[in-house]
Amino acid sequence: MTREGQPHVMKVFLVVAVLSALSISGCMVGPDYHAPRRQAPVAWAGVSEASASQPSAATSQPAELARWWETFGDPKLTDLVNEALQANLSLQLAQARLRHARFQRGVVIGGLFPAASGTASYQRVRPAGATAKEADLWQAGLDAAWELDVFGGVRRDVESANASVLAAREGVRDVQVSLAAEVALNYILLRGYQQQIVIARNNLKSQQHTADITHQRLAAGFVSALDVANADALVYTTESTIPVFEMSARQSIYAISVLLARPPADLLKDLSDTGDVPSAPAQLPVGLPSDLLRRRPDIRQAEAQVHAATAQIGVATADLFPKFSLTGDINWQAASTGSLFKDVSRSWGFGPSASWAIFQGGSIVSNIRAQEALRDQAFITYQQTVLNAFQDVENTLIALAKEQEHRKSLINAVTANRKAVDVSMQLYTQGQTDFLNVLNAERSLFVSEDAVVQSNRNVATDIIALYKALGGGWERPPVRQSTSAPAIQPQATVPGASATR
Repeated sequence: MTREGQPHVMKVFLVVAVLSALSISGCMVGPDYHAPRRQAPVAWAGVSEASASQPSAATSQPAELARWWETFGDPKLTDLVNEALQANLSLQLAQARLRHARFQRGVVIGGLFPAASGTASYQRVRPAGATAKEADLWQAGLDAAWELDVFGGVRRDVESANASVLAAREGVRDVQVSLAAEVALNYILLRGYQQQIVIARNNLKSQQHTADITHQRLAAGFVSALDVANADALVYTTESTIPVFEMSARQSIYAISVLLARPPADLLKDLSDTGDVPSAPAQLPVGLPSDLLRRRPDIRQAEAQVHAATAQIGVATADLFPKFSLTGDINWQAASTGSLFKDVSRSWGFGPSASWAIFQGGSIVSNIRAQEALRDQAFITYQQTVLNAFQDVENTLIALAKEQEHRKSLINAVTANRKAVDVSMQLYTQGQTDFLNVLNAERSLFVSEDAVVQSNRNVATDIIALYKALGGGWERPPVRQSTSAPAIQPQATVPGASATR
């Protein structure tokens, strides 16, 4: 390089240094993100409702919700949920979305660094002119460009991409929460239908015995044909319920199989044997409402989406300002490969450049306003998600408390109906009452026993719904809880609720 050219090079380096410093330490246009503040209720209203039906206890322990299905003490349920968390297709889809978000972040981060490209070519050329001769033309070149992020548009885009990755990660956790609850709910439904089949068959056997007695008494002339017809009708009515329960049980097995990414009939052999409805855990730590904002992944996902949308406003705002770039190129051109990279064949150039969209018909400002509207939509969605989360917990708390009261009354009804059946049958065989009382007693017993099974199932499903509402079902460090965090203690599953008379 000649001495005359050195001042020009120094000027270029000075400009490059200044622009680079602005790119590194420059401001970022657009609004800075601040986490939304949401006032949570002081306590759950449903906890006091639960306390009215049975005691609740304060606990200083964090809510153990990561693997809540293990609290039911059912190895089969645990195995099914664990398999679903490994194989479920919806979960795999959410994980693929997370990978996509991470790779998209890599694409955006690439905008912070210089870009370079190389070229090479060969041509057989003949210039114009009568005396021109054909010749070889070898060319090679290297181009580089670096758009300096002076006003932070690219950094805002990276910020948005980071928030999108967080949202996708929380999306995976949200699918885990829903998946564990869905498998458990279908398993509880299956065991409930199987218990209803047991109740129906036990009652059917008793009713068939009663019908046999009426047939014998008709043959002896002690009763009319009306008693026989009524007894047979009750038998057929009870018998008709069994295929319906069997259909529902089979459909529950199919649903579980699909959740495990298996063919629908793949689990028939494993799950067709009758099992009990899993017993409720002894204690349900519900925590405080404020904990829910940090624990539920759908809330965390919605918050991350607000962050991503806010950063996009800065990306759009950066288009209002000039863009500065550093460009450079070096090229070689020769008639032969031997002389291609000699000094005489080389040309080069480098220096800064600037561009500024002075007039775009208002499209840049409109894009900023559009991104602000998207941010507002994301924030409203976040608010809705928070309110729905609070409602989910309150709904399940009150449902659990009232279902426990309901089940207690049903158990008393079963006891009374069993006594009514025994007494009415004794009086009927002694000729002291008509057969209608026997039929009513047996029908009421079947209904109340079946209702107890349904209530057992409802209590279990309410507990599962509560775990889901609390955001349980994915691994993370436990949320710190206040020493006044309440724990609901559900009643144990009623022993002998499906026992024969």
